[in-house]
Amino acid sequence: MRLGVLDVGSNTVHLLVVDAHRGAHPMPASSQRSVLRLAERLTDDGDLSEAGVDDLVGTVAQAKKSARKLGCADLMAFATSAVRDCGNVAEVLARVLAETGVELKVLTGTDEAKLTFLAARRWLGWSAGKLLVLDIGGGSLELAIGMDEAPDYAKSVPFGAGRLTRERFSSDPPSRAEVAETTEWLTGQLAPVAKKVAKRGEPDRVVATSKTFRTLARLTGAAPSSAGPRVRRVLTEPGLRQLIAFISRMSAADLAELEGVSASRSHQLVAGALVAQATMRALSRQELEICPWALREGVILRRLDQVNGEES
Repeated sequence: MRLGVLDVGSNTVHLLVVDAHRGAHPMPASSQRSVLRLAERLTDDGDLSEAGVDDLVGTVAQAKKSARKLGCADLMAFATSAVRDCGNVAEVLARVLAETGVELKVLTGTDEAKLTFLAARRWLGWSAGKLLVLDIGGGSLELAIGMDEAPDYAKSVPFGAGRLTRERFSSDPPSRAEVAETTEWLTGQLAPVAKKVAKRGEPDRVVATSKTFRTLARLTGAAPSSAGPRVRRVLTEPGLRQLIAFISRMSAADLAELEGVSASRSHQLVAGALVAQATMRALSRQELEICPWALREGVILRRLDQVNGEES
């Protein structure tokens, strides 16, 4: 079976085509990305701009054509915070459906946290014990903890790298005052969330997913992607602290020249690093283990579970 998954995120729209067989892990067959930066294309009223909607519709239509050419029997399309939080979300979804025939499902923040947790559980296995999973996206931060495939506690908070860049930084690079104020603000905002996580007990393993965490780990010395997904990669708080002191003085253009930093995300790297640091400190974590599977894989795995159940 060939399955197409269209992920409409805050920064990119990603079409992933997988060859999946019953009882097997999803195997990527094709991957296509389009940079739209939807989270940064909002009007003063909080609506997704007309130009942003136009580009989204065009990108979804093209992704649908590509999925068909690649032999996908099914195309799942989902959107996260960039679409979920815009004021004209109903109009955006209606237009995408009317002009492309694709029904774009908007995931809640809790959905994101639960599906990301599922992906991490499947990657690490039951022997990993109680997992605490963290994910920084463009619009939100997700946290989930539990022993099963579904977490005991899942929370999404609006502290994504793109959102904070837009809302809290006025210059490139951000001023020292903006960095300090954002750090202090995040500390206060994350304290109550950290308390709720702590009530679920001590995790056996603490893992982080998403491009932001992977990039930060790479910049602090973790192995490159070319080393393969099974190589153990970690992000440490001391390493992150030193990295922030370095990158917070660099422009987005200069950051894009660093190995592992994409030009489409370089402008939000500092904000992402501040969220990561504040989260680690709030949870009293000195080290995070990087998991290569995240939300997208969670969506695929959930869909394959449903298909396999229907076939049984």
